[in-house]
Amino acid sequence: MNKHEEEQPPFESLGLSERMMRAIQGVGFTYATPIQAHFIPVAITGQDAIGQARTGTGKTAAFVIPILETIDLTQQDVQALVLSPTRELSEQVAAECTRLSSEFPTDPVLLVGGKPLKPQISALHRYPQIVIGTPGRVIDHLQRGTLKLDKLRIAVLDEADRMLDIGFRPEIERILRRCPKERQTLLLSATLPEPVERLALRYMREPQRVDLSVDHVATDNVEQFYCTVEAHKKFGLLMKLLLKERPKQVVVFCRTKRGADDIYNKVRRRLPDVAAIHGDLPQRTRDKVMKKLRSGEARLVIATDVVGRGIDVSGISHIVNYDIPEYHDDYVHRVGRTGRMSSTEVGRAFTFVTPEQGGELTRIEIRINKLLKEYRFGGYDAFQEEQRLHVDDEEIQTGFAHNEEDWDSILDELD
Repeated sequence: MNKHEEEQPPFESLGLSERMMRAIQGVGFTYATPIQAHFIPVAITGQDAIGQARTGTGKTAAFVIPILETIDLTQQDVQALVLSPTRELSEQVAAECTRLSSEFPTDPVLLVGGKPLKPQISALHRYPQIVIGTPGRVIDHLQRGTLKLDKLRIAVLDEADRMLDIGFRPEIERILRRCPKERQTLLLSATLPEPVERLALRYMREPQRVDLSVDHVATDNVEQFYCTVEAHKKFGLLMKLLLKERPKQVVVFCRTKRGADDIYNKVRRRLPDVAAIHGDLPQRTRDKVMKKLRSGEARLVIATDVVGRGIDVSGISHIVNYDIPEYHDDYVHRVGRTGRMSSTEVGRAFTFVTPEQGGELTRIEIRINKLLKEYRFGGYDAFQEEQRLHVDDEEIQTGFAHNEEDWDSILDELD
């Protein structure tokens, strides 16, 4: 067996049913990713399991496939519940579940906020076997009596660390207490901080751990850099970086909603194909941004961490951490947004670091077990006052154009 077969074995080797294999082949899957190869064989036995791997490694299929293999399709009861932190992530899980269930007579129901309750209630009245949703909306349906979990076989906590980060622990515990004690619980996460460990110890039964996070956080598919810059000069540096890198599609991460809005308002009249997404925006607006991002229409998106994990798009070539993450684990999730284009295309991630944030950069490097390379501009210093930080409208509009010749010409002017 060669190294590729060891790391990514064919799905045929995982002990799946013929029907499941037909569904997998139908979506074009051939080889299992490492988390799928290690997690699926454990999960299909019915044992509780914890899967830890970086974002973008195929964790969704790693739990959807065992769900489809486990549920009894002759029984019209909710048998599997997947909890996810955001509507965007829940929608992605539901879409993956629908794709993989082509050979199974089941239709997953999505329960998320920002959507009318009546269609969701009607869908639940059709007795689905699989329900996917956010903790808040699931609680709502439990309180209304429109969702019953007494026949549940599998509970899945997807992106558990993010759900706890944004305050869903009380809701998660309320939901798990409503589930039968004799159930299988699967927990998947990119990181396992202490609060997630405590949750697992309390609500899981001797879970088997599948940890692929060590030495896999700093993926070979992402080149990672830091840029040292004074806080008040970060916007100028961002413009220079976009002009220099010519990204196919880029997500700029901010710590706060206000920070995201500030950047968006500075560039929206000057840059084409720009959008912002954060938790304060109406759900309809967030949906439009995600649609534009997936179609490639939104080339520059400014986002916060709350919705950042819902951005699962294969075309993202660059990530910019305009604000260094508050928690070093969030760095893992942000960087995981890129490097997904193909095995031959490499993503690029840049983190802006002010002189006071050296310690925070060091903690990130310890977390990913890798030293970031410093990214410098030829003839440009982010500290010297005499350097021109302003980039005028014409430069931006031309430099961010889709035409490569336009990029080259504006870079020549900047040189």
